[in-house]
Amino acid sequence: MAVVRLSLCAFCVGVGAVHAMPEMPSFWWLAAAAIGMTASYRLGTQLLWITLAAWLGLAYGVIRVEQRLADALHAINEDKVTRVVLRVAELPRLEPQSRIFVADVLSSVPQGVPSRIQVRWNAGKYSGPYGRRGRYPIEEFPEIMPGQVWRMALILRSPHGARNPHGFDYEGHVFAQGIRATGTVRGRPTLLDDTPWAGLSVAAQRARHVVRDAMLPYIRELRWGAVLLALAIGDQASVSADDWVTFNRSGLTHLVSISGSHVTMIAVLAAIVVNFLWRRLRWRGRRLAERCPAQLASGWTALVIAWLYCLLAGWGVPARRTFIMLAVMASSLALRLPLSPTHVLAAAAFVIVMMDPWSVLAAGFWLSFLAVWVLMASTGWWGRGLVTSPSGTGLLGKILAASRLQILVTLALMPPLALLFNEISLVSPLANAYAIPLIGMLITPLALLLAGLTLMPGMEGPASAIAWLAHTLLEACMWPTVWLADLPGAALPVTAAPWWITALAMAGVVVALLPRGFPYRSLGWAFMLPALAWQSPRPELGDWELHALDVGQGSALVLRTHKHVLVYDTGVRYSPDADAAQRILLPFLKARGMGKVDALVVSHSDLDHVGGLRSVLETLAVEQIYTPFDLESWLAHEARLLGTRDLPPMPRVASPCRHGVSWQVDGVRFQFLWPLGGGNIDIDAGSRERNSQSCVLRVRGKHHSVLLPGDITAAEEESLVGRGLGSADVVLAAHHGSKYSSARNFVSALQAQHAIAQAGRWNRYGHPASVIRRRWQAQGADFWETGRDGAVVVRSVGGELTVDAEREVRARYWAAPSDR
Repeated sequence: MAVVRLSLCAFCVGVGAVHAMPEMPSFWWLAAAAIGMTASYRLGTQLLWITLAAWLGLAYGVIRVEQRLADALHAINEDKVTRVVLRVAELPRLEPQSRIFVADVLSSVPQGVPSRIQVRWNAGKYSGPYGRRGRYPIEEFPEIMPGQVWRMALILRSPHGARNPHGFDYEGHVFAQGIRATGTVRGRPTLLDDTPWAGLSVAAQRARHVVRDAMLPYIRELRWGAVLLALAIGDQASVSADDWVTFNRSGLTHLVSISGSHVTMIAVLAAIVVNFLWRRLRWRGRRLAERCPAQLASGWTALVIAWLYCLLAGWGVPARRTFIMLAVMASSLALRLPLSPTHVLAAAAFVIVMMDPWSVLAAGFWLSFLAVWVLMASTGWWGRGLVTSPSGTGLLGKILAASRLQILVTLALMPPLALLFNEISLVSPLANAYAIPLIGMLITPLALLLAGLTLMPGMEGPASAIAWLAHTLLEACMWPTVWLADLPGAALPVTAAPWWITALAMAGVVVALLPRGFPYRSLGWAFMLPALAWQSPRPELGDWELHALDVGQGSALVLRTHKHVLVYDTGVRYSPDADAAQRILLPFLKARGMGKVDALVVSHSDLDHVGGLRSVLETLAVEQIYTPFDLESWLAHEARLLGTRDLPPMPRVASPCRHGVSWQVDGVRFQFLWPLGGGNIDIDAGSRERNSQSCVLRVRGKHHSVLLPGDITAAEEESLVGRGLGSADVVLAAHHGSKYSSARNFVSALQAQHAIAQAGRWNRYGHPASVIRRRWQAQGADFWETGRDGAVVVRSVGGELTVDAEREVRARYWAAPSDR
């Protein structure tokens, strides 16, 4: 039977290998692999079966990927208005200024629209990145429900997201969901029909919509009401970013999401009730247990309850894994076919990957299976099961056993958690010790009971009481959790390590979980130390590396020397709760092990440059900041726009950027060339004046130099040339490559080898202008665009200047190529 388990795992590995490819292999490569596979026959029949399973997984993955790639947006519809008839397929996400939902396309004019798209319906008037705050009345959207059929005029585009080292891969995320285009509504859509029973998936999503609408009046004003909604139907959109930080630092993220533990506990509770009743109820004079064993009846009932809960929760990967494992166990019980836990785990993985080959791209797939495998292997912990302890089988013994089990799971999950989140919660064992029983056995059942009561007429009183009770218990759970998460050492930051370091750590987990009797198995935990202590390589003295991050239509760069970090601009603000620093810049700094910023330069106060400043100051220690405006006045102004009086922590030193200001660290010299002088520019100054006073910074290393000009225009560039600008090896194209910058004399004087334009794809300003691109190229410079190439990394190392683009270095079949 071992070959069966290994073959199922090999199939999953074959499918997973497909998703690491930059493009799909041809038929001839698959044929060659099949021929090579037959060579394994000489090594044994078992190896042949395992190799065959891996090849079948590879072929199956390629076929499914090719089918999805073929369902693409035709070029004639790219960034054009298309008239589409569609059916809402999933629960809409409710945003203050928009509605976002996934839809199945029924017809389109012109044709060439993918079968599944994501639609964004914006409010009529854009209220800016700081929200409405009384400027416009809140627009009433029509009720959008799964199953509705609409006719809409949409501007359609192929999915495109920021591509940065260690960053979130938006394009891969939506591709895994089958979304092959995104559309923005134009005009007023028309509701044509309502088909809530168009299919099982649509019906389940409609049920989620009904439950959400029924629950919202009871939980909307509660502090942790969004968590109750997430526990009931898996809708996490209302959980705030600050709360997610708390859950990550305390290690409770898996409890807020619908995880396998929730599904299992609900199924177990259902099984206990059915088992109790089945043994006592009679039908036609005979006990029900005499007609069908109570164990079998309770098992199938638990399976049905688990299936319904999984559908209500959105059918995520952890829920799917749990349901399939329960189905395999129920089937083996009904057929009296004994299966080992590892057979159940391998069968569940195989079925999930068969159903959804892209499930292996989800972090939840690996974390959930690894956690279950650790629990299964834990019976070999110190040579005995963890349900027993030296203290006996009493309450204390069970608490000690559960604590050891939680510590074990935390240790085993350290390598993948460090790889995914670049931090490890040190308070997770303690937080989970009380949160798992509270949330799993009390709060989640109460949330589901609340969902049921809200659907019943005349049950407003009991529903309010249950909402109060569930929220009170959740508050009691979250009070110590918030306190633990706010402790200075609650989470250990971990630098992103190479894949082989993570593989070594996972090998250590396997060794440590071997049965008692294997020599030196305790040393397996030591294999984790390289992953926890890894530090990214630093440039040598006089060398530097520049990261021009892909932040859309904005600017954010990180320049690193031997021991210091400079950040130039902080990206754009998207909304009152989100900005580019929070989503891109800060995660990048964390992944590279940069725990503080030695120098922060904000070129000027346009929101695409200063938008993430508050997030940077709130998250990291900043030693020195340079701005052309008064820092405290700007932070107070932004605080008023955000509706708060709180200011972020101030840097240790704040200075204006002025011509002549310079410093030198690690053999690299930094010097401001602009603005020439005068006081701080007023924060209410117009855009033209703000741009003209941008901080222009020149960086000279031992071998190469960089020029960062902000948003200056041709007039300021000409002035710099007249003052003896000199050459630079790498230049950030001024004002994102605007046609009103990069003057001919400026470009000619710099003699740059590389020019970089930080601009968002499809931005409304037309940046970078084609004439500017050609101008730099005519002077012999390679022209890079973050919107096209992803993040651009420039390294000056030992006299050699190298440039890499994220979309070229880490190409994936689902991602738009750089097209350089």
